Amino acid sequence: MKGLRQKLLYDSRHIWHPYTSMISPLPCYHVKSASGVSLQLSSGETLIDGMASWWSAIHGYNHPHLNKAAHNQIDKMSHVMFGGITHDPAIDLCKQLLDMTDSNLTKVFLADSGSVAVEVALKMAMQYWHSKGEKQRKRFLTIKHGYHGDTFGAMGICDPVNSMHSIYTGYLPQNLFAEAPHIRFGEQWDEKDISSFKAILERNSKEIAAVVIEPILQGAGGMRMYHPQYLKSVSELCKQHGVLLILDEIATGFGRTGRLFAYEHAGICPDILCLGKALTGGYLTMSAVLTNDDVAETVSSGESGCFMHGPTFMANPLAAAIASASLELVNEGNWKTQVKSIEDVLKLGLNPLSDHPKVQDVRILGGVGVIEMKNPVDMARCQKALIQSGVWLRPFGKLIYTIPPYIVSKSELLKIIDTMGILVDIN
Repeated sequence: MKGLRQKLLYDSRHIWHPYTSMISPLPCYHVKSASGVSLQLSSGETLIDGMASWWSAIHGYNHPHLNKAAHNQIDKMSHVMFGGITHDPAIDLCKQLLDMTDSNLTKVFLADSGSVAVEVALKMAMQYWHSKGEKQRKRFLTIKHGYHGDTFGAMGICDPVNSMHSIYTGYLPQNLFAEAPHIRFGEQWDEKDISSFKAILERNSKEIAAVVIEPILQGAGGMRMYHPQYLKSVSELCKQHGVLLILDEIATGFGRTGRLFAYEHAGICPDILCLGKALTGGYLTMSAVLTNDDVAETVSSGESGCFMHGPTFMANPLAAAIASASLELVNEGNWKTQVKSIEDVLKLGLNPLSDHPKVQDVRILGGVGVIEMKNPVDMARCQKALIQSGVWLRPFGKLIYTIPPYIVSKSELLKIIDTMGILVDIN
């Protein structure tokens, strides 16, 4: 196929991009390469990536340590089935994950993507109760404004009204949704904030398989940041009523909120933990589901004698080797000062925008900066302004936000902030 214009025309006619119309698609910009925090477009522009490729590229692009891990592994084997076979990349990765998470988490299931990790966690919880003879436990309790992925089980625990999945109402399982917490991170705690969750759990505890929640920071459901005591209370109530707790740390894991894992803000440990996105540093798709001895042994003692899930590309050696290299970088600890620096600069740059007449709210936590507008943003207008400004962001709904790679420099971050201000002005 000749020429960039022809390629982009073919793309617009035949290739379906995420959350994009095939009738009137938004323009797509052709990336020819990426390095550090920059995307190089074939049309000549260089963009500072303020999205870390949807939370994943925390170390930036084309990182030499990750590249070396990929090259070394691809010369040995790119893939081998995980049924009845094991390999060093999987063993090394699982050991790293268990070493860096709570000591109560002792078992690892490697899956394909964040959504699949959530599916695995839901199935794990249901099979747990089936093995215990409590087959009526088939519902899940979560909070409104949540987002857990695009597959059907995951959609069933996303916000049923405000999410992008509301059109599937009637087909999805009828799960339970408590009011989302209102008290924000850093505000004064009020026990009333947990009352909706507590009441629903008390009424339905015998039919609930697990509580599923994004800890501290809700992602694509609204980028809302809530008080750690809420999460601590959720954990205590789950223990009190004998309900499993699943934490979806796919977006928040590996330092994004200022702690290695967001559950650390509340000093708790889940029964099942979902990890993804930054796991491989943005190189390949992979996720992990961690759990404890009780869940693993109970599932394995049921009538099936095993956990009934087995992806074809489970524990893909290439992805696992890169993930191990990514976690080596995480374990060096530089992310702590990097994320704190990002948070400080975001606060200085974004907080003044809270007084803007078009702005509803400004929220910042760790390496996440959010501007909530009073009205939905014009995506086509935003994208044009972004390219002109030399910054890449992906606003949605009323939200203009940034989740940059940890290696972003202060000057690059200030340019991202300036561009967010431009988007506020033009919407």
